[in-house]
Amino acid sequence: MKSLWYRSRSDARDDAEASRSLTMPVHTARPPLQQVLQRLTLALVVLAVTTLIVYLDSGGYHDNADDGVDFLDSAYYATVTLSTTGYGDITPVSDSARLVNILVITPLRVLFLIILVGTTLEVLTERTRQQVRIHRWRSRIRNHVIVVGYGTKGRHAVETLVGQGVSKERIVVVDAQRKVSDMAGDNGLVAVTGDATRSETLMRAEVRTAARVIVAPQRDDTAALVSLTARQLNRRATIVVAAREDENVPLLKQSGADTVITSSSSAGRLLGVAMVSPVVAGTLEDLMTLGSGLDLIERPVTAEEAGRSPRACADLVVAVIRGKDLLNYADPRLDVLRAGDRVITVSRPVQTEAV
Repeated sequence: MKSLWYRSRSDARDDAEASRSLTMPVHTARPPLQQVLQRLTLALVVLAVTTLIVYLDSGGYHDNADDGVDFLDSAYYATVTLSTTGYGDITPVSDSARLVNILVITPLRVLFLIILVGTTLEVLTERTRQQVRIHRWRSRIRNHVIVVGYGTKGRHAVETLVGQGVSKERIVVVDAQRKVSDMAGDNGLVAVTGDATRSETLMRAEVRTAARVIVAPQRDDTAALVSLTARQLNRRATIVVAAREDENVPLLKQSGADTVITSSSSAGRLLGVAMVSPVVAGTLEDLMTLGSGLDLIERPVTAEEAGRSPRACADLVVAVIRGKDLLNYADPRLDVLRAGDRVITVSRPVQTEAV
């Protein structure tokens, strides 16, 4: 209700514009037959309540046919009244009956009509509900993750984020194709359809309040433009970019990327390792895929682990982040863990949610 009462004209205009490109997560609807039966049941309940009210005050009504109003007459009056037919053969004559008609029967008549035309009203109000959902989402979303490109790389990035505990409500997908955005919506994600190299598209994804941006388009030149635009709109966000060629890495970093992952060279190195030792390649694949065998994760040091050797941890510690330094397991400075350290460990698989 607050979204309906307190929206300014500019907010309403922005929400209407955003509704053309924003795809909200799909909510599972009840089957059509179940919806029809539910509305029919509600209509019958309203009819029964109206009949009972008229019957309890039958002395206040006059029937032109026999001067008496029994239960059947009450049901008949309720039917023609709620359907607004109003033949006039049975009428309220007492003050109490007329007062009940004003305060009770008339609201029930309106409710009855709303139920009967519920399907039409649902279609008419769908756009309003969509705009209200968008307005609420825009007013609440903060420190979220934007994934530009929902292809193979983007989908696997989302799967990994969800597997590491990031809620789907905090992930926004941006893609130029409507069918891809709809697929993201079917998977429970908010999606923006549009060209991510344009500022207005990223603004609809609320890039100004985002904490991280993952850029995974098909082309490196597109990735550079998206990174440049995202960095211009948000100076503090962490931007991770997927590139195809190593030679484009410096350009992408100059465009604002904090980290650049080169897919072709990474795949080439994995192919070389697989040629020498397929087992090692399989282990690396397990480490990069959450829930498939071994999980390589980053987490803070617990209170129990502080002051102890990394080898005393339950998980295998391969590196420690201390301040701005990355210390591997063989670093002589890594004698004991300290409060505030973050450890990179190989641990048991984490259950992931399908995307």
